[in-house]
Amino acid sequence: MNKVVKKEFFSEKVVRLVVEAPLIARSRKAGNFVILRVGEKGERIPLTIASADAEKGTIDLVAQVVGVSTSKLADLEPGDYITDLVGPLGKPTHIENVGTILAAGGGVGVAPLLPIVEAFKKAGNRVITVLAARSKDLIILEDQMRQWSDELIVMTDDGSHGRKGLVTAGMEEILQREEVNECIVIGPAIMMKFAALLTEKYNVPTQASLNSIMVDGTGMCGACRVSVGGKTRFTCVDGPEFDAHHIDFDEMLMRLGGYREEEKEALERYHLQHKLVEE
Repeated sequence: MNKVVKKEFFSEKVVRLVVEAPLIARSRKAGNFVILRVGEKGERIPLTIASADAEKGTIDLVAQVVGVSTSKLADLEPGDYITDLVGPLGKPTHIENVGTILAAGGGVGVAPLLPIVEAFKKAGNRVITVLAARSKDLIILEDQMRQWSDELIVMTDDGSHGRKGLVTAGMEEILQREEVNECIVIGPAIMMKFAALLTEKYNVPTQASLNSIMVDGTGMCGACRVSVGGKTRFTCVDGPEFDAHHIDFDEMLMRLGGYREEEKEALERYHLQHKLVEE
């Protein structure tokens, strides 16, 4: 089992855990993810590795509390153990010196974007990063992103931090101003959809890292399937990054909402059980 050595909340619903995983810390690359399970009867959930320290043998995981599994994960304290953790999984990001990279991250999508931005910068690229969230308290890892970006733009829906507007407004400002050779977007599926429509208009090659529902992480179950260019692909083994201009985002959005009622009911039961225990 993998021990939690540090925990901090970026906001009320977004938690960062530093976890002992020496083999993964040494072998992971930008874009890789892990699948973990909390409790013997817990479900398997994927989380991208936000960063790793090979010397200390730790990896950083960032999760947004939205359901039972992420609630259980957020309830762990330093010294507690994650029941199962496997990785690194998925294909790493293809990194090379192409010129100017536009990186756009929304919400907790900023966490998996961080190692990619770092890798592109270390490869000699000029990196312009746009971070976006609904409000100031939901912007995460801004200082770390600034460290690896030649320019950083922050967008918030309510204007409480940075500039007021959606991530696409910040992206289009850059696309109108200068030549961008490649774009990488990570965030909510609806955000990636409109970011892809924008970059397609400017004819900029774009990769999107998908957050499909996963179960086994080996391509066997088919739960994470997506349509890319009219063909079925599996996010866990063929991705998680795909050509954003060929992803069927509407189909993906529909599949992401397939278990919404069941997730809501399970979360209500979980909170009720906690309340009864506390009483």
